[in-house]
Amino acid sequence: MSQLEEKQEWYEFNQETVDALKEDGSDESQPHTIEYHLAGEDFDKLEKAAVDAFKAGFEVGDAEELILDDGGTIFCFDAVVERMLDLDKINEDTDTLLKIADKHQVHFDGWGTYFIEKPVN
Repeated sequence: MSQLEEKQEWYEFNQETVDALKEDGSDESQPHTIEYHLAGEDFDKLEKAAVDAFKAGFEVGDAEELILDDGGTIFCFDAVVERMLDLDKINEDTDTLLKIADKHQVHFDGWGTYFIEKPVN
């Protein structure tokens, strides 16, 4: 898959996720904690990606070691930012983190957030 195709797939994922959050009634007036996921088999490469993500303005969590079903090991971390459900900003974040992942030969693995209840009046 080309980098352009991968970026387009992530943009579609971003659109679907933001639309689903809005349709489900997540409070659009509040910033959401967006947790972007990066992973790789080489801890040193992942650590360098974490430094670049931090320099790019993300809060970076500690790397975790995960044992895969096949017995292999990967390392992963979250790059976290507070964002409104603004598709353009999330796409910009995606672009930034895809470039960092490509530079350090690690895997960008999407993002997630939590539903925010609207206040009851």
